[in-house]
Amino acid sequence: MHQAYRKRRGGFGESEVSKRMLTVGEVCQLLNIHSNTLRRWGAKGLIKEYRIGPGGQRRYVADDVLALLVERHNSE
Repeated sequence: MHQAYRKRRGGFGESEVSKRMLTVGEVCQLLNIHSNTLRRWGAKGLIKEYRIGPGGQRRYVADDVLALLVERHNSE
């Protein structure tokens, strides 16, 4: 992807993919869980959540989600 596009559109470079912040909806799709489950896991500390913006929207680091996905897969 063109560098100017990434800067203008807020895209991520290849080295930044692991640091990408995911929304509640994106994480729920990846883990196949309900948003209330994800919020509960965040409150219990099972997954680290970050609050951004004035509304306190939740975001999750892609590496943390991947680790949780692997953990869930290994426990099944």
